[in-house]
Amino acid sequence: MSIHLNPNQFKDVLGFDWDASNLNKNLIKHKVSWQECEESFRNRPIILAKDFKHSGLEERYALYGRTDENRKLTIIFTLRKNYFRIISARDQNKKERSVYEKQKT
Repeated sequence: MSIHLNPNQFKDVLGFDWDASNLNKNLIKHKVSWQECEESFRNRPIILAKDFKHSGLEERYALYGRTDENRKLTIIFTLRKNYFRIISARDQNKKERSVYEKQKT
C-alpha cells in the first residue's frame, strides 16, 4: 500500500544528485535520460508516494509523471542531503498509466 504525498513536502530540495554511477544508468537500462527524469519532477500533474516495498536503510519514493514530450515515467528516488537521488526510471506500466490518467481528471 502506498501513501500519496504532497509535492510541497519536497519544497526544500535543492536539485538532483547525479554522479558517474547514476547519470546514464537508466539510459542504458531503460532508455530514460537524466534530462527526462528532471522534466518529470517539473511537469504537472505528478503523483508521489512512499515506496515501502523498497525502503530499507533510506526511505524511497515513487513519482508518476511525464516528460516534456509527454512520455509517462515511473521514477524511484530517495533524498540525500536535500537532493533527489534517482534510483530507477522507466516507462509506466499499464496499471501505473491507469492510475496516472485518473489523477489528471
